[in-house]
Amino acid sequence: MANNDWQEFQFIQGAVFNNETIASFGNIQNELLVAAQGDIICDLSHLATLALSGEDALTFLQGQVSNDVNLLGDDKAHYTGYCSAKGRLLALFFAYRVGQSIHLQFNGKLAEAIGKRLKMYIMRAKVNLANTSDETVKLGLSGPGVVQALSGFFSHVPQLAYDKCSNENGTIIRLSGKVPRFEIVCNTENAKTLWQALKKTCKPVGKACWEWLEIQAGIPDISVTTQEEFVPQMVNLDLLKGISFKKGCYTGQEIVARTHYLGKVKRRTHLLHLATATPPQAGTNVLTDKQEAVGKVVRSAPAPNGGYDLLAEIRLDSLEAGDLFINGVVAKMQTQPYALSQ
Repeated sequence: MANNDWQEFQFIQGAVFNNETIASFGNIQNELLVAAQGDIICDLSHLATLALSGEDALTFLQGQVSNDVNLLGDDKAHYTGYCSAKGRLLALFFAYRVGQSIHLQFNGKLAEAIGKRLKMYIMRAKVNLANTSDETVKLGLSGPGVVQALSGFFSHVPQLAYDKCSNENGTIIRLSGKVPRFEIVCNTENAKTLWQALKKTCKPVGKACWEWLEIQAGIPDISVTTQEEFVPQMVNLDLLKGISFKKGCYTGQEIVARTHYLGKVKRRTHLLHLATATPPQAGTNVLTDKQEAVGKVVRSAPAPNGGYDLLAEIRLDSLEAGDLFINGVVAKMQTQPYALSQ
């Protein structure tokens, strides 16, 4: 059930909704231009959150995901993969602690299916699992001036990616990217206060802007159309420190470990630009000029100067063979946000 109080507040602020997602605040192209150069604030209600608590929660989750959940202290967050038995990603979680609970944040359209799957494996373990997506508000902030703007609400603003801290205003987590990016998780009343104050220097923007910023930071996503398409390394989860090769067994671990230890990863996710007015959908094939499928689109978003920027998983040996195409349009390689090797 949606957080109606927060939705009503956003509507009054000028939000334009597409179903229950904020598409924009009236001008997507202008918002994208600001996101590329200035300071923005964005509602992240399109992301789902599952909270796990109980005395067996850590042990249970350790057997389910690719990263070491014991590393999730009060001051750290991390990415972690949730795989099938064949080592293919079912979801990509952004994990962090809030009090005694571990929160898993991910693509909201997967919430029901992933929640049911996790509950199926809990069995007799002392674990409580709840969808808390609408019990808190998630805000995203990005831009060169947001650290100063946030300092009025958090005496300590995290300086390194995935560092986190909490106070009476909520939990703040530093995200990766070329410019400072943060997520704040808080209750609805605090979110209203933060929004009213921060919008004085940060432009409110819709989901597309946050998607573009995530893509620029090289952060993949698993959606309904790409579930079970990728081994974690194909979407660079190892490069994002989202896989522990020292922890014990978890579902799909044998395949993930074999990919790591038996040699160089043969497929990686790259940042590309497509000069098109047609949105490239996640799961769309990347083709050579001979119509050979050598990869798939992971996620995409409209670019500030037109066309679409996207992340696409591509077979590395195809990169030297000539142009690659998506929906008949040449895909232009962009500067990668991080080195595509360990």
